[in-house]
Amino acid sequence: MIGALISIFVLLGLLVLGAPMVVALILAVSLNFFLAGQWLLVLPQTMVSGMSTFTLIALPLFVLAGVIMNAGGISGRLFEFARALVGWLQGGLAHVNILTSMFFGGMIGSSTADLAGSGSILIPAMKKEGYSSEVSAAVSASSSGIGPLIPPSSPMILYSAITGTSLGALFLAGLIPGILLALAFMGLVAVLAKRKHWPRHGALSLCDIYVSGKRAVLAFGMPAIIVGGLVLGVFTPSEGGAFGVVYALLISVFAYRTLKVRHLYRVFVNAVQLTGELLLIVSLSFALGSSLANAHVPQALASLIDVFAVGDSQYLRIVVLAVLAVIAGMFLDPLIPVLVPVILPTLIAFDIDLIHFGAIMVMTVVIGQLTPPLAIALIITSRIAEVDQMKILRVNMPFFILIIVFTLILIAVPEIATWLPAHARR
Repeated sequence: MIGALISIFVLLGLLVLGAPMVVALILAVSLNFFLAGQWLLVLPQTMVSGMSTFTLIALPLFVLAGVIMNAGGISGRLFEFARALVGWLQGGLAHVNILTSMFFGGMIGSSTADLAGSGSILIPAMKKEGYSSEVSAAVSASSSGIGPLIPPSSPMILYSAITGTSLGALFLAGLIPGILLALAFMGLVAVLAKRKHWPRHGALSLCDIYVSGKRAVLAFGMPAIIVGGLVLGVFTPSEGGAFGVVYALLISVFAYRTLKVRHLYRVFVNAVQLTGELLLIVSLSFALGSSLANAHVPQALASLIDVFAVGDSQYLRIVVLAVLAVIAGMFLDPLIPVLVPVILPTLIAFDIDLIHFGAIMVMTVVIGQLTPPLAIALIITSRIAEVDQMKILRVNMPFFILIIVFTLILIAVPEIATWLPAHARR
């Protein structure tokens, strides 16, 4: 147990000092195996064993599909359609920012990819319309949290690979929370826009909606077909990922002609780099989880949670686990492959619904990306908006509080996440 705690402190210490996640994990895992007196050959064996799950095939496929869509300039078409739909409301471009993130999430499934794609368009556009740099960055940072909930979701793929939960069920579990979170953000924007006199962007035009919708309609084909295919049982998530790659190539290279064939090499290289680093982190996380389990860390964690869960309350147990995930998310990115292998035995011991908790884990990822010291969403938006992160953090507080409240509601009402997967299986 002492060796496991030392390894955890080494991991967190290296991350606080700015060491790359891969380096920190390699050192922490190797140290843990050494202190436990285990033969170091067990480390690569455990890594390979953890990577053997079939579900992980979906991850590089959806990452590649997302990179192709991003390189093909799909975000610009989605932005124009969202602007035609809601730009005429007061606080128009803030509403557009949120709606674009919801649309883009169905193509990419990653908040950082959303910020890189749509944020580089929306933040300058909002600043040009008279929004402050802090407001533009804050809305973009918070709305990017919608993407990981909307299928296909990279965090959901990682969670499925680690827990063995149905990926199709997890994809569907994030759909309703993602839409509700987007609507909640838009409600908050409506209140803030009226109070702070944020501008409208043009007037409602059915012609603009038709024209921009026609230009973007093919982009909506991928999430619609993937979700429809999962609900109807036409294909598995991995097969859906392969379809997504082909579909992204067809519309980007041949239909829209925004991506040249000669540029595909660079697109594939970027996808391999992203996937390779992520899968290495996943394999190391499997090894870390295995070594911590051998040190009886999950049992100690379960006993500690029972101390806080007064009256044997399942709700309080989930809240404590969510708080633990939020705290870990302040230091870890990606969070799920590092934390979930450690807490999975605890989830099973308390008979917690893994589909419900998957949606909660994604929400804790969103919170962690908005919370210092790591706060990757604030880092990206601060660079685009050219403004200090702490100023964005202060302006972002209404959205941050809303995310916290939404997460607590999601914990209290599991049906928000479990209703659609349950009915899709019938």
